[in-house]
Amino acid sequence: MKSITINGSKRESVGKSSTKALRNAGKVPCVLYGGEKPVHFSADEISFSKLVYTPNAHTVVIYMDNKSEINAVIQDIQFHPVSEKILHIDFLQLYEGKEVTMTIPVRFEGNAPGVRNQGGNLSKNKRKLSVRALPKDLPDYILADISSLNLNDKITIADVSEETFKFLHPDNMVICQVKMSRASLSLETGEEDEEGEEGTEGSEAGENSTIEGGETPKTDENSEAKE
Repeated sequence: MKSITINGSKRESVGKSSTKALRNAGKVPCVLYGGEKPVHFSADEISFSKLVYTPNAHTVVIYMDNKSEINAVIQDIQFHPVSEKILHIDFLQLYEGKEVTMTIPVRFEGNAPGVRNQGGNLSKNKRKLSVRALPKDLPDYILADISSLNLNDKITIADVSEETFKFLHPDNMVICQVKMSRASLSLETGEEDEEGEEGTEGSEAGENSTIEGGETPKTDENSEAKE
């Protein structure tokens, strides 16, 4: 998995006033967990743009005061409810032999015959999935190949499972599926209704013709006797 480099500076004070001053200066207060004790630091807000405002997943290399190099992942992030600016970020330190949980994006690849030729729509049920793996085995993305999906076909967790990482979802959870579009469904229902009406009219016409054309004219018995 690709990494983003962040240059951080340890915080001497963690009070509300100092936190507000950091934000006013264009910096983001952060906390690094996973070590012997939490490490409070700050970094320029602009340095998080490629890490936060992207659909891709990345690990982080934090250079603390340009001295120590720490590998980590984002554990939690808080945004301002109005401006959506980053208010705070929690990081979790990575260790080579220790598994970590991370949210990984799903990449959909290919053209589904059920969409291209059969009038269906691709429903993307899950665009991100939670996985657990060693840092070296964390995937950049989960590939969902839809090139063989016909109408009503689907891809589940079991279809994209790999040995290098574990999904934190049930095997039968649907990632995507090809469903019949509303337009096609309405058209099909309309055709069936028309066929049903035509069949009814045909039956009525047949009954009328049997009564009118199939009835044998009555013979006057008296006239036959006279003859």
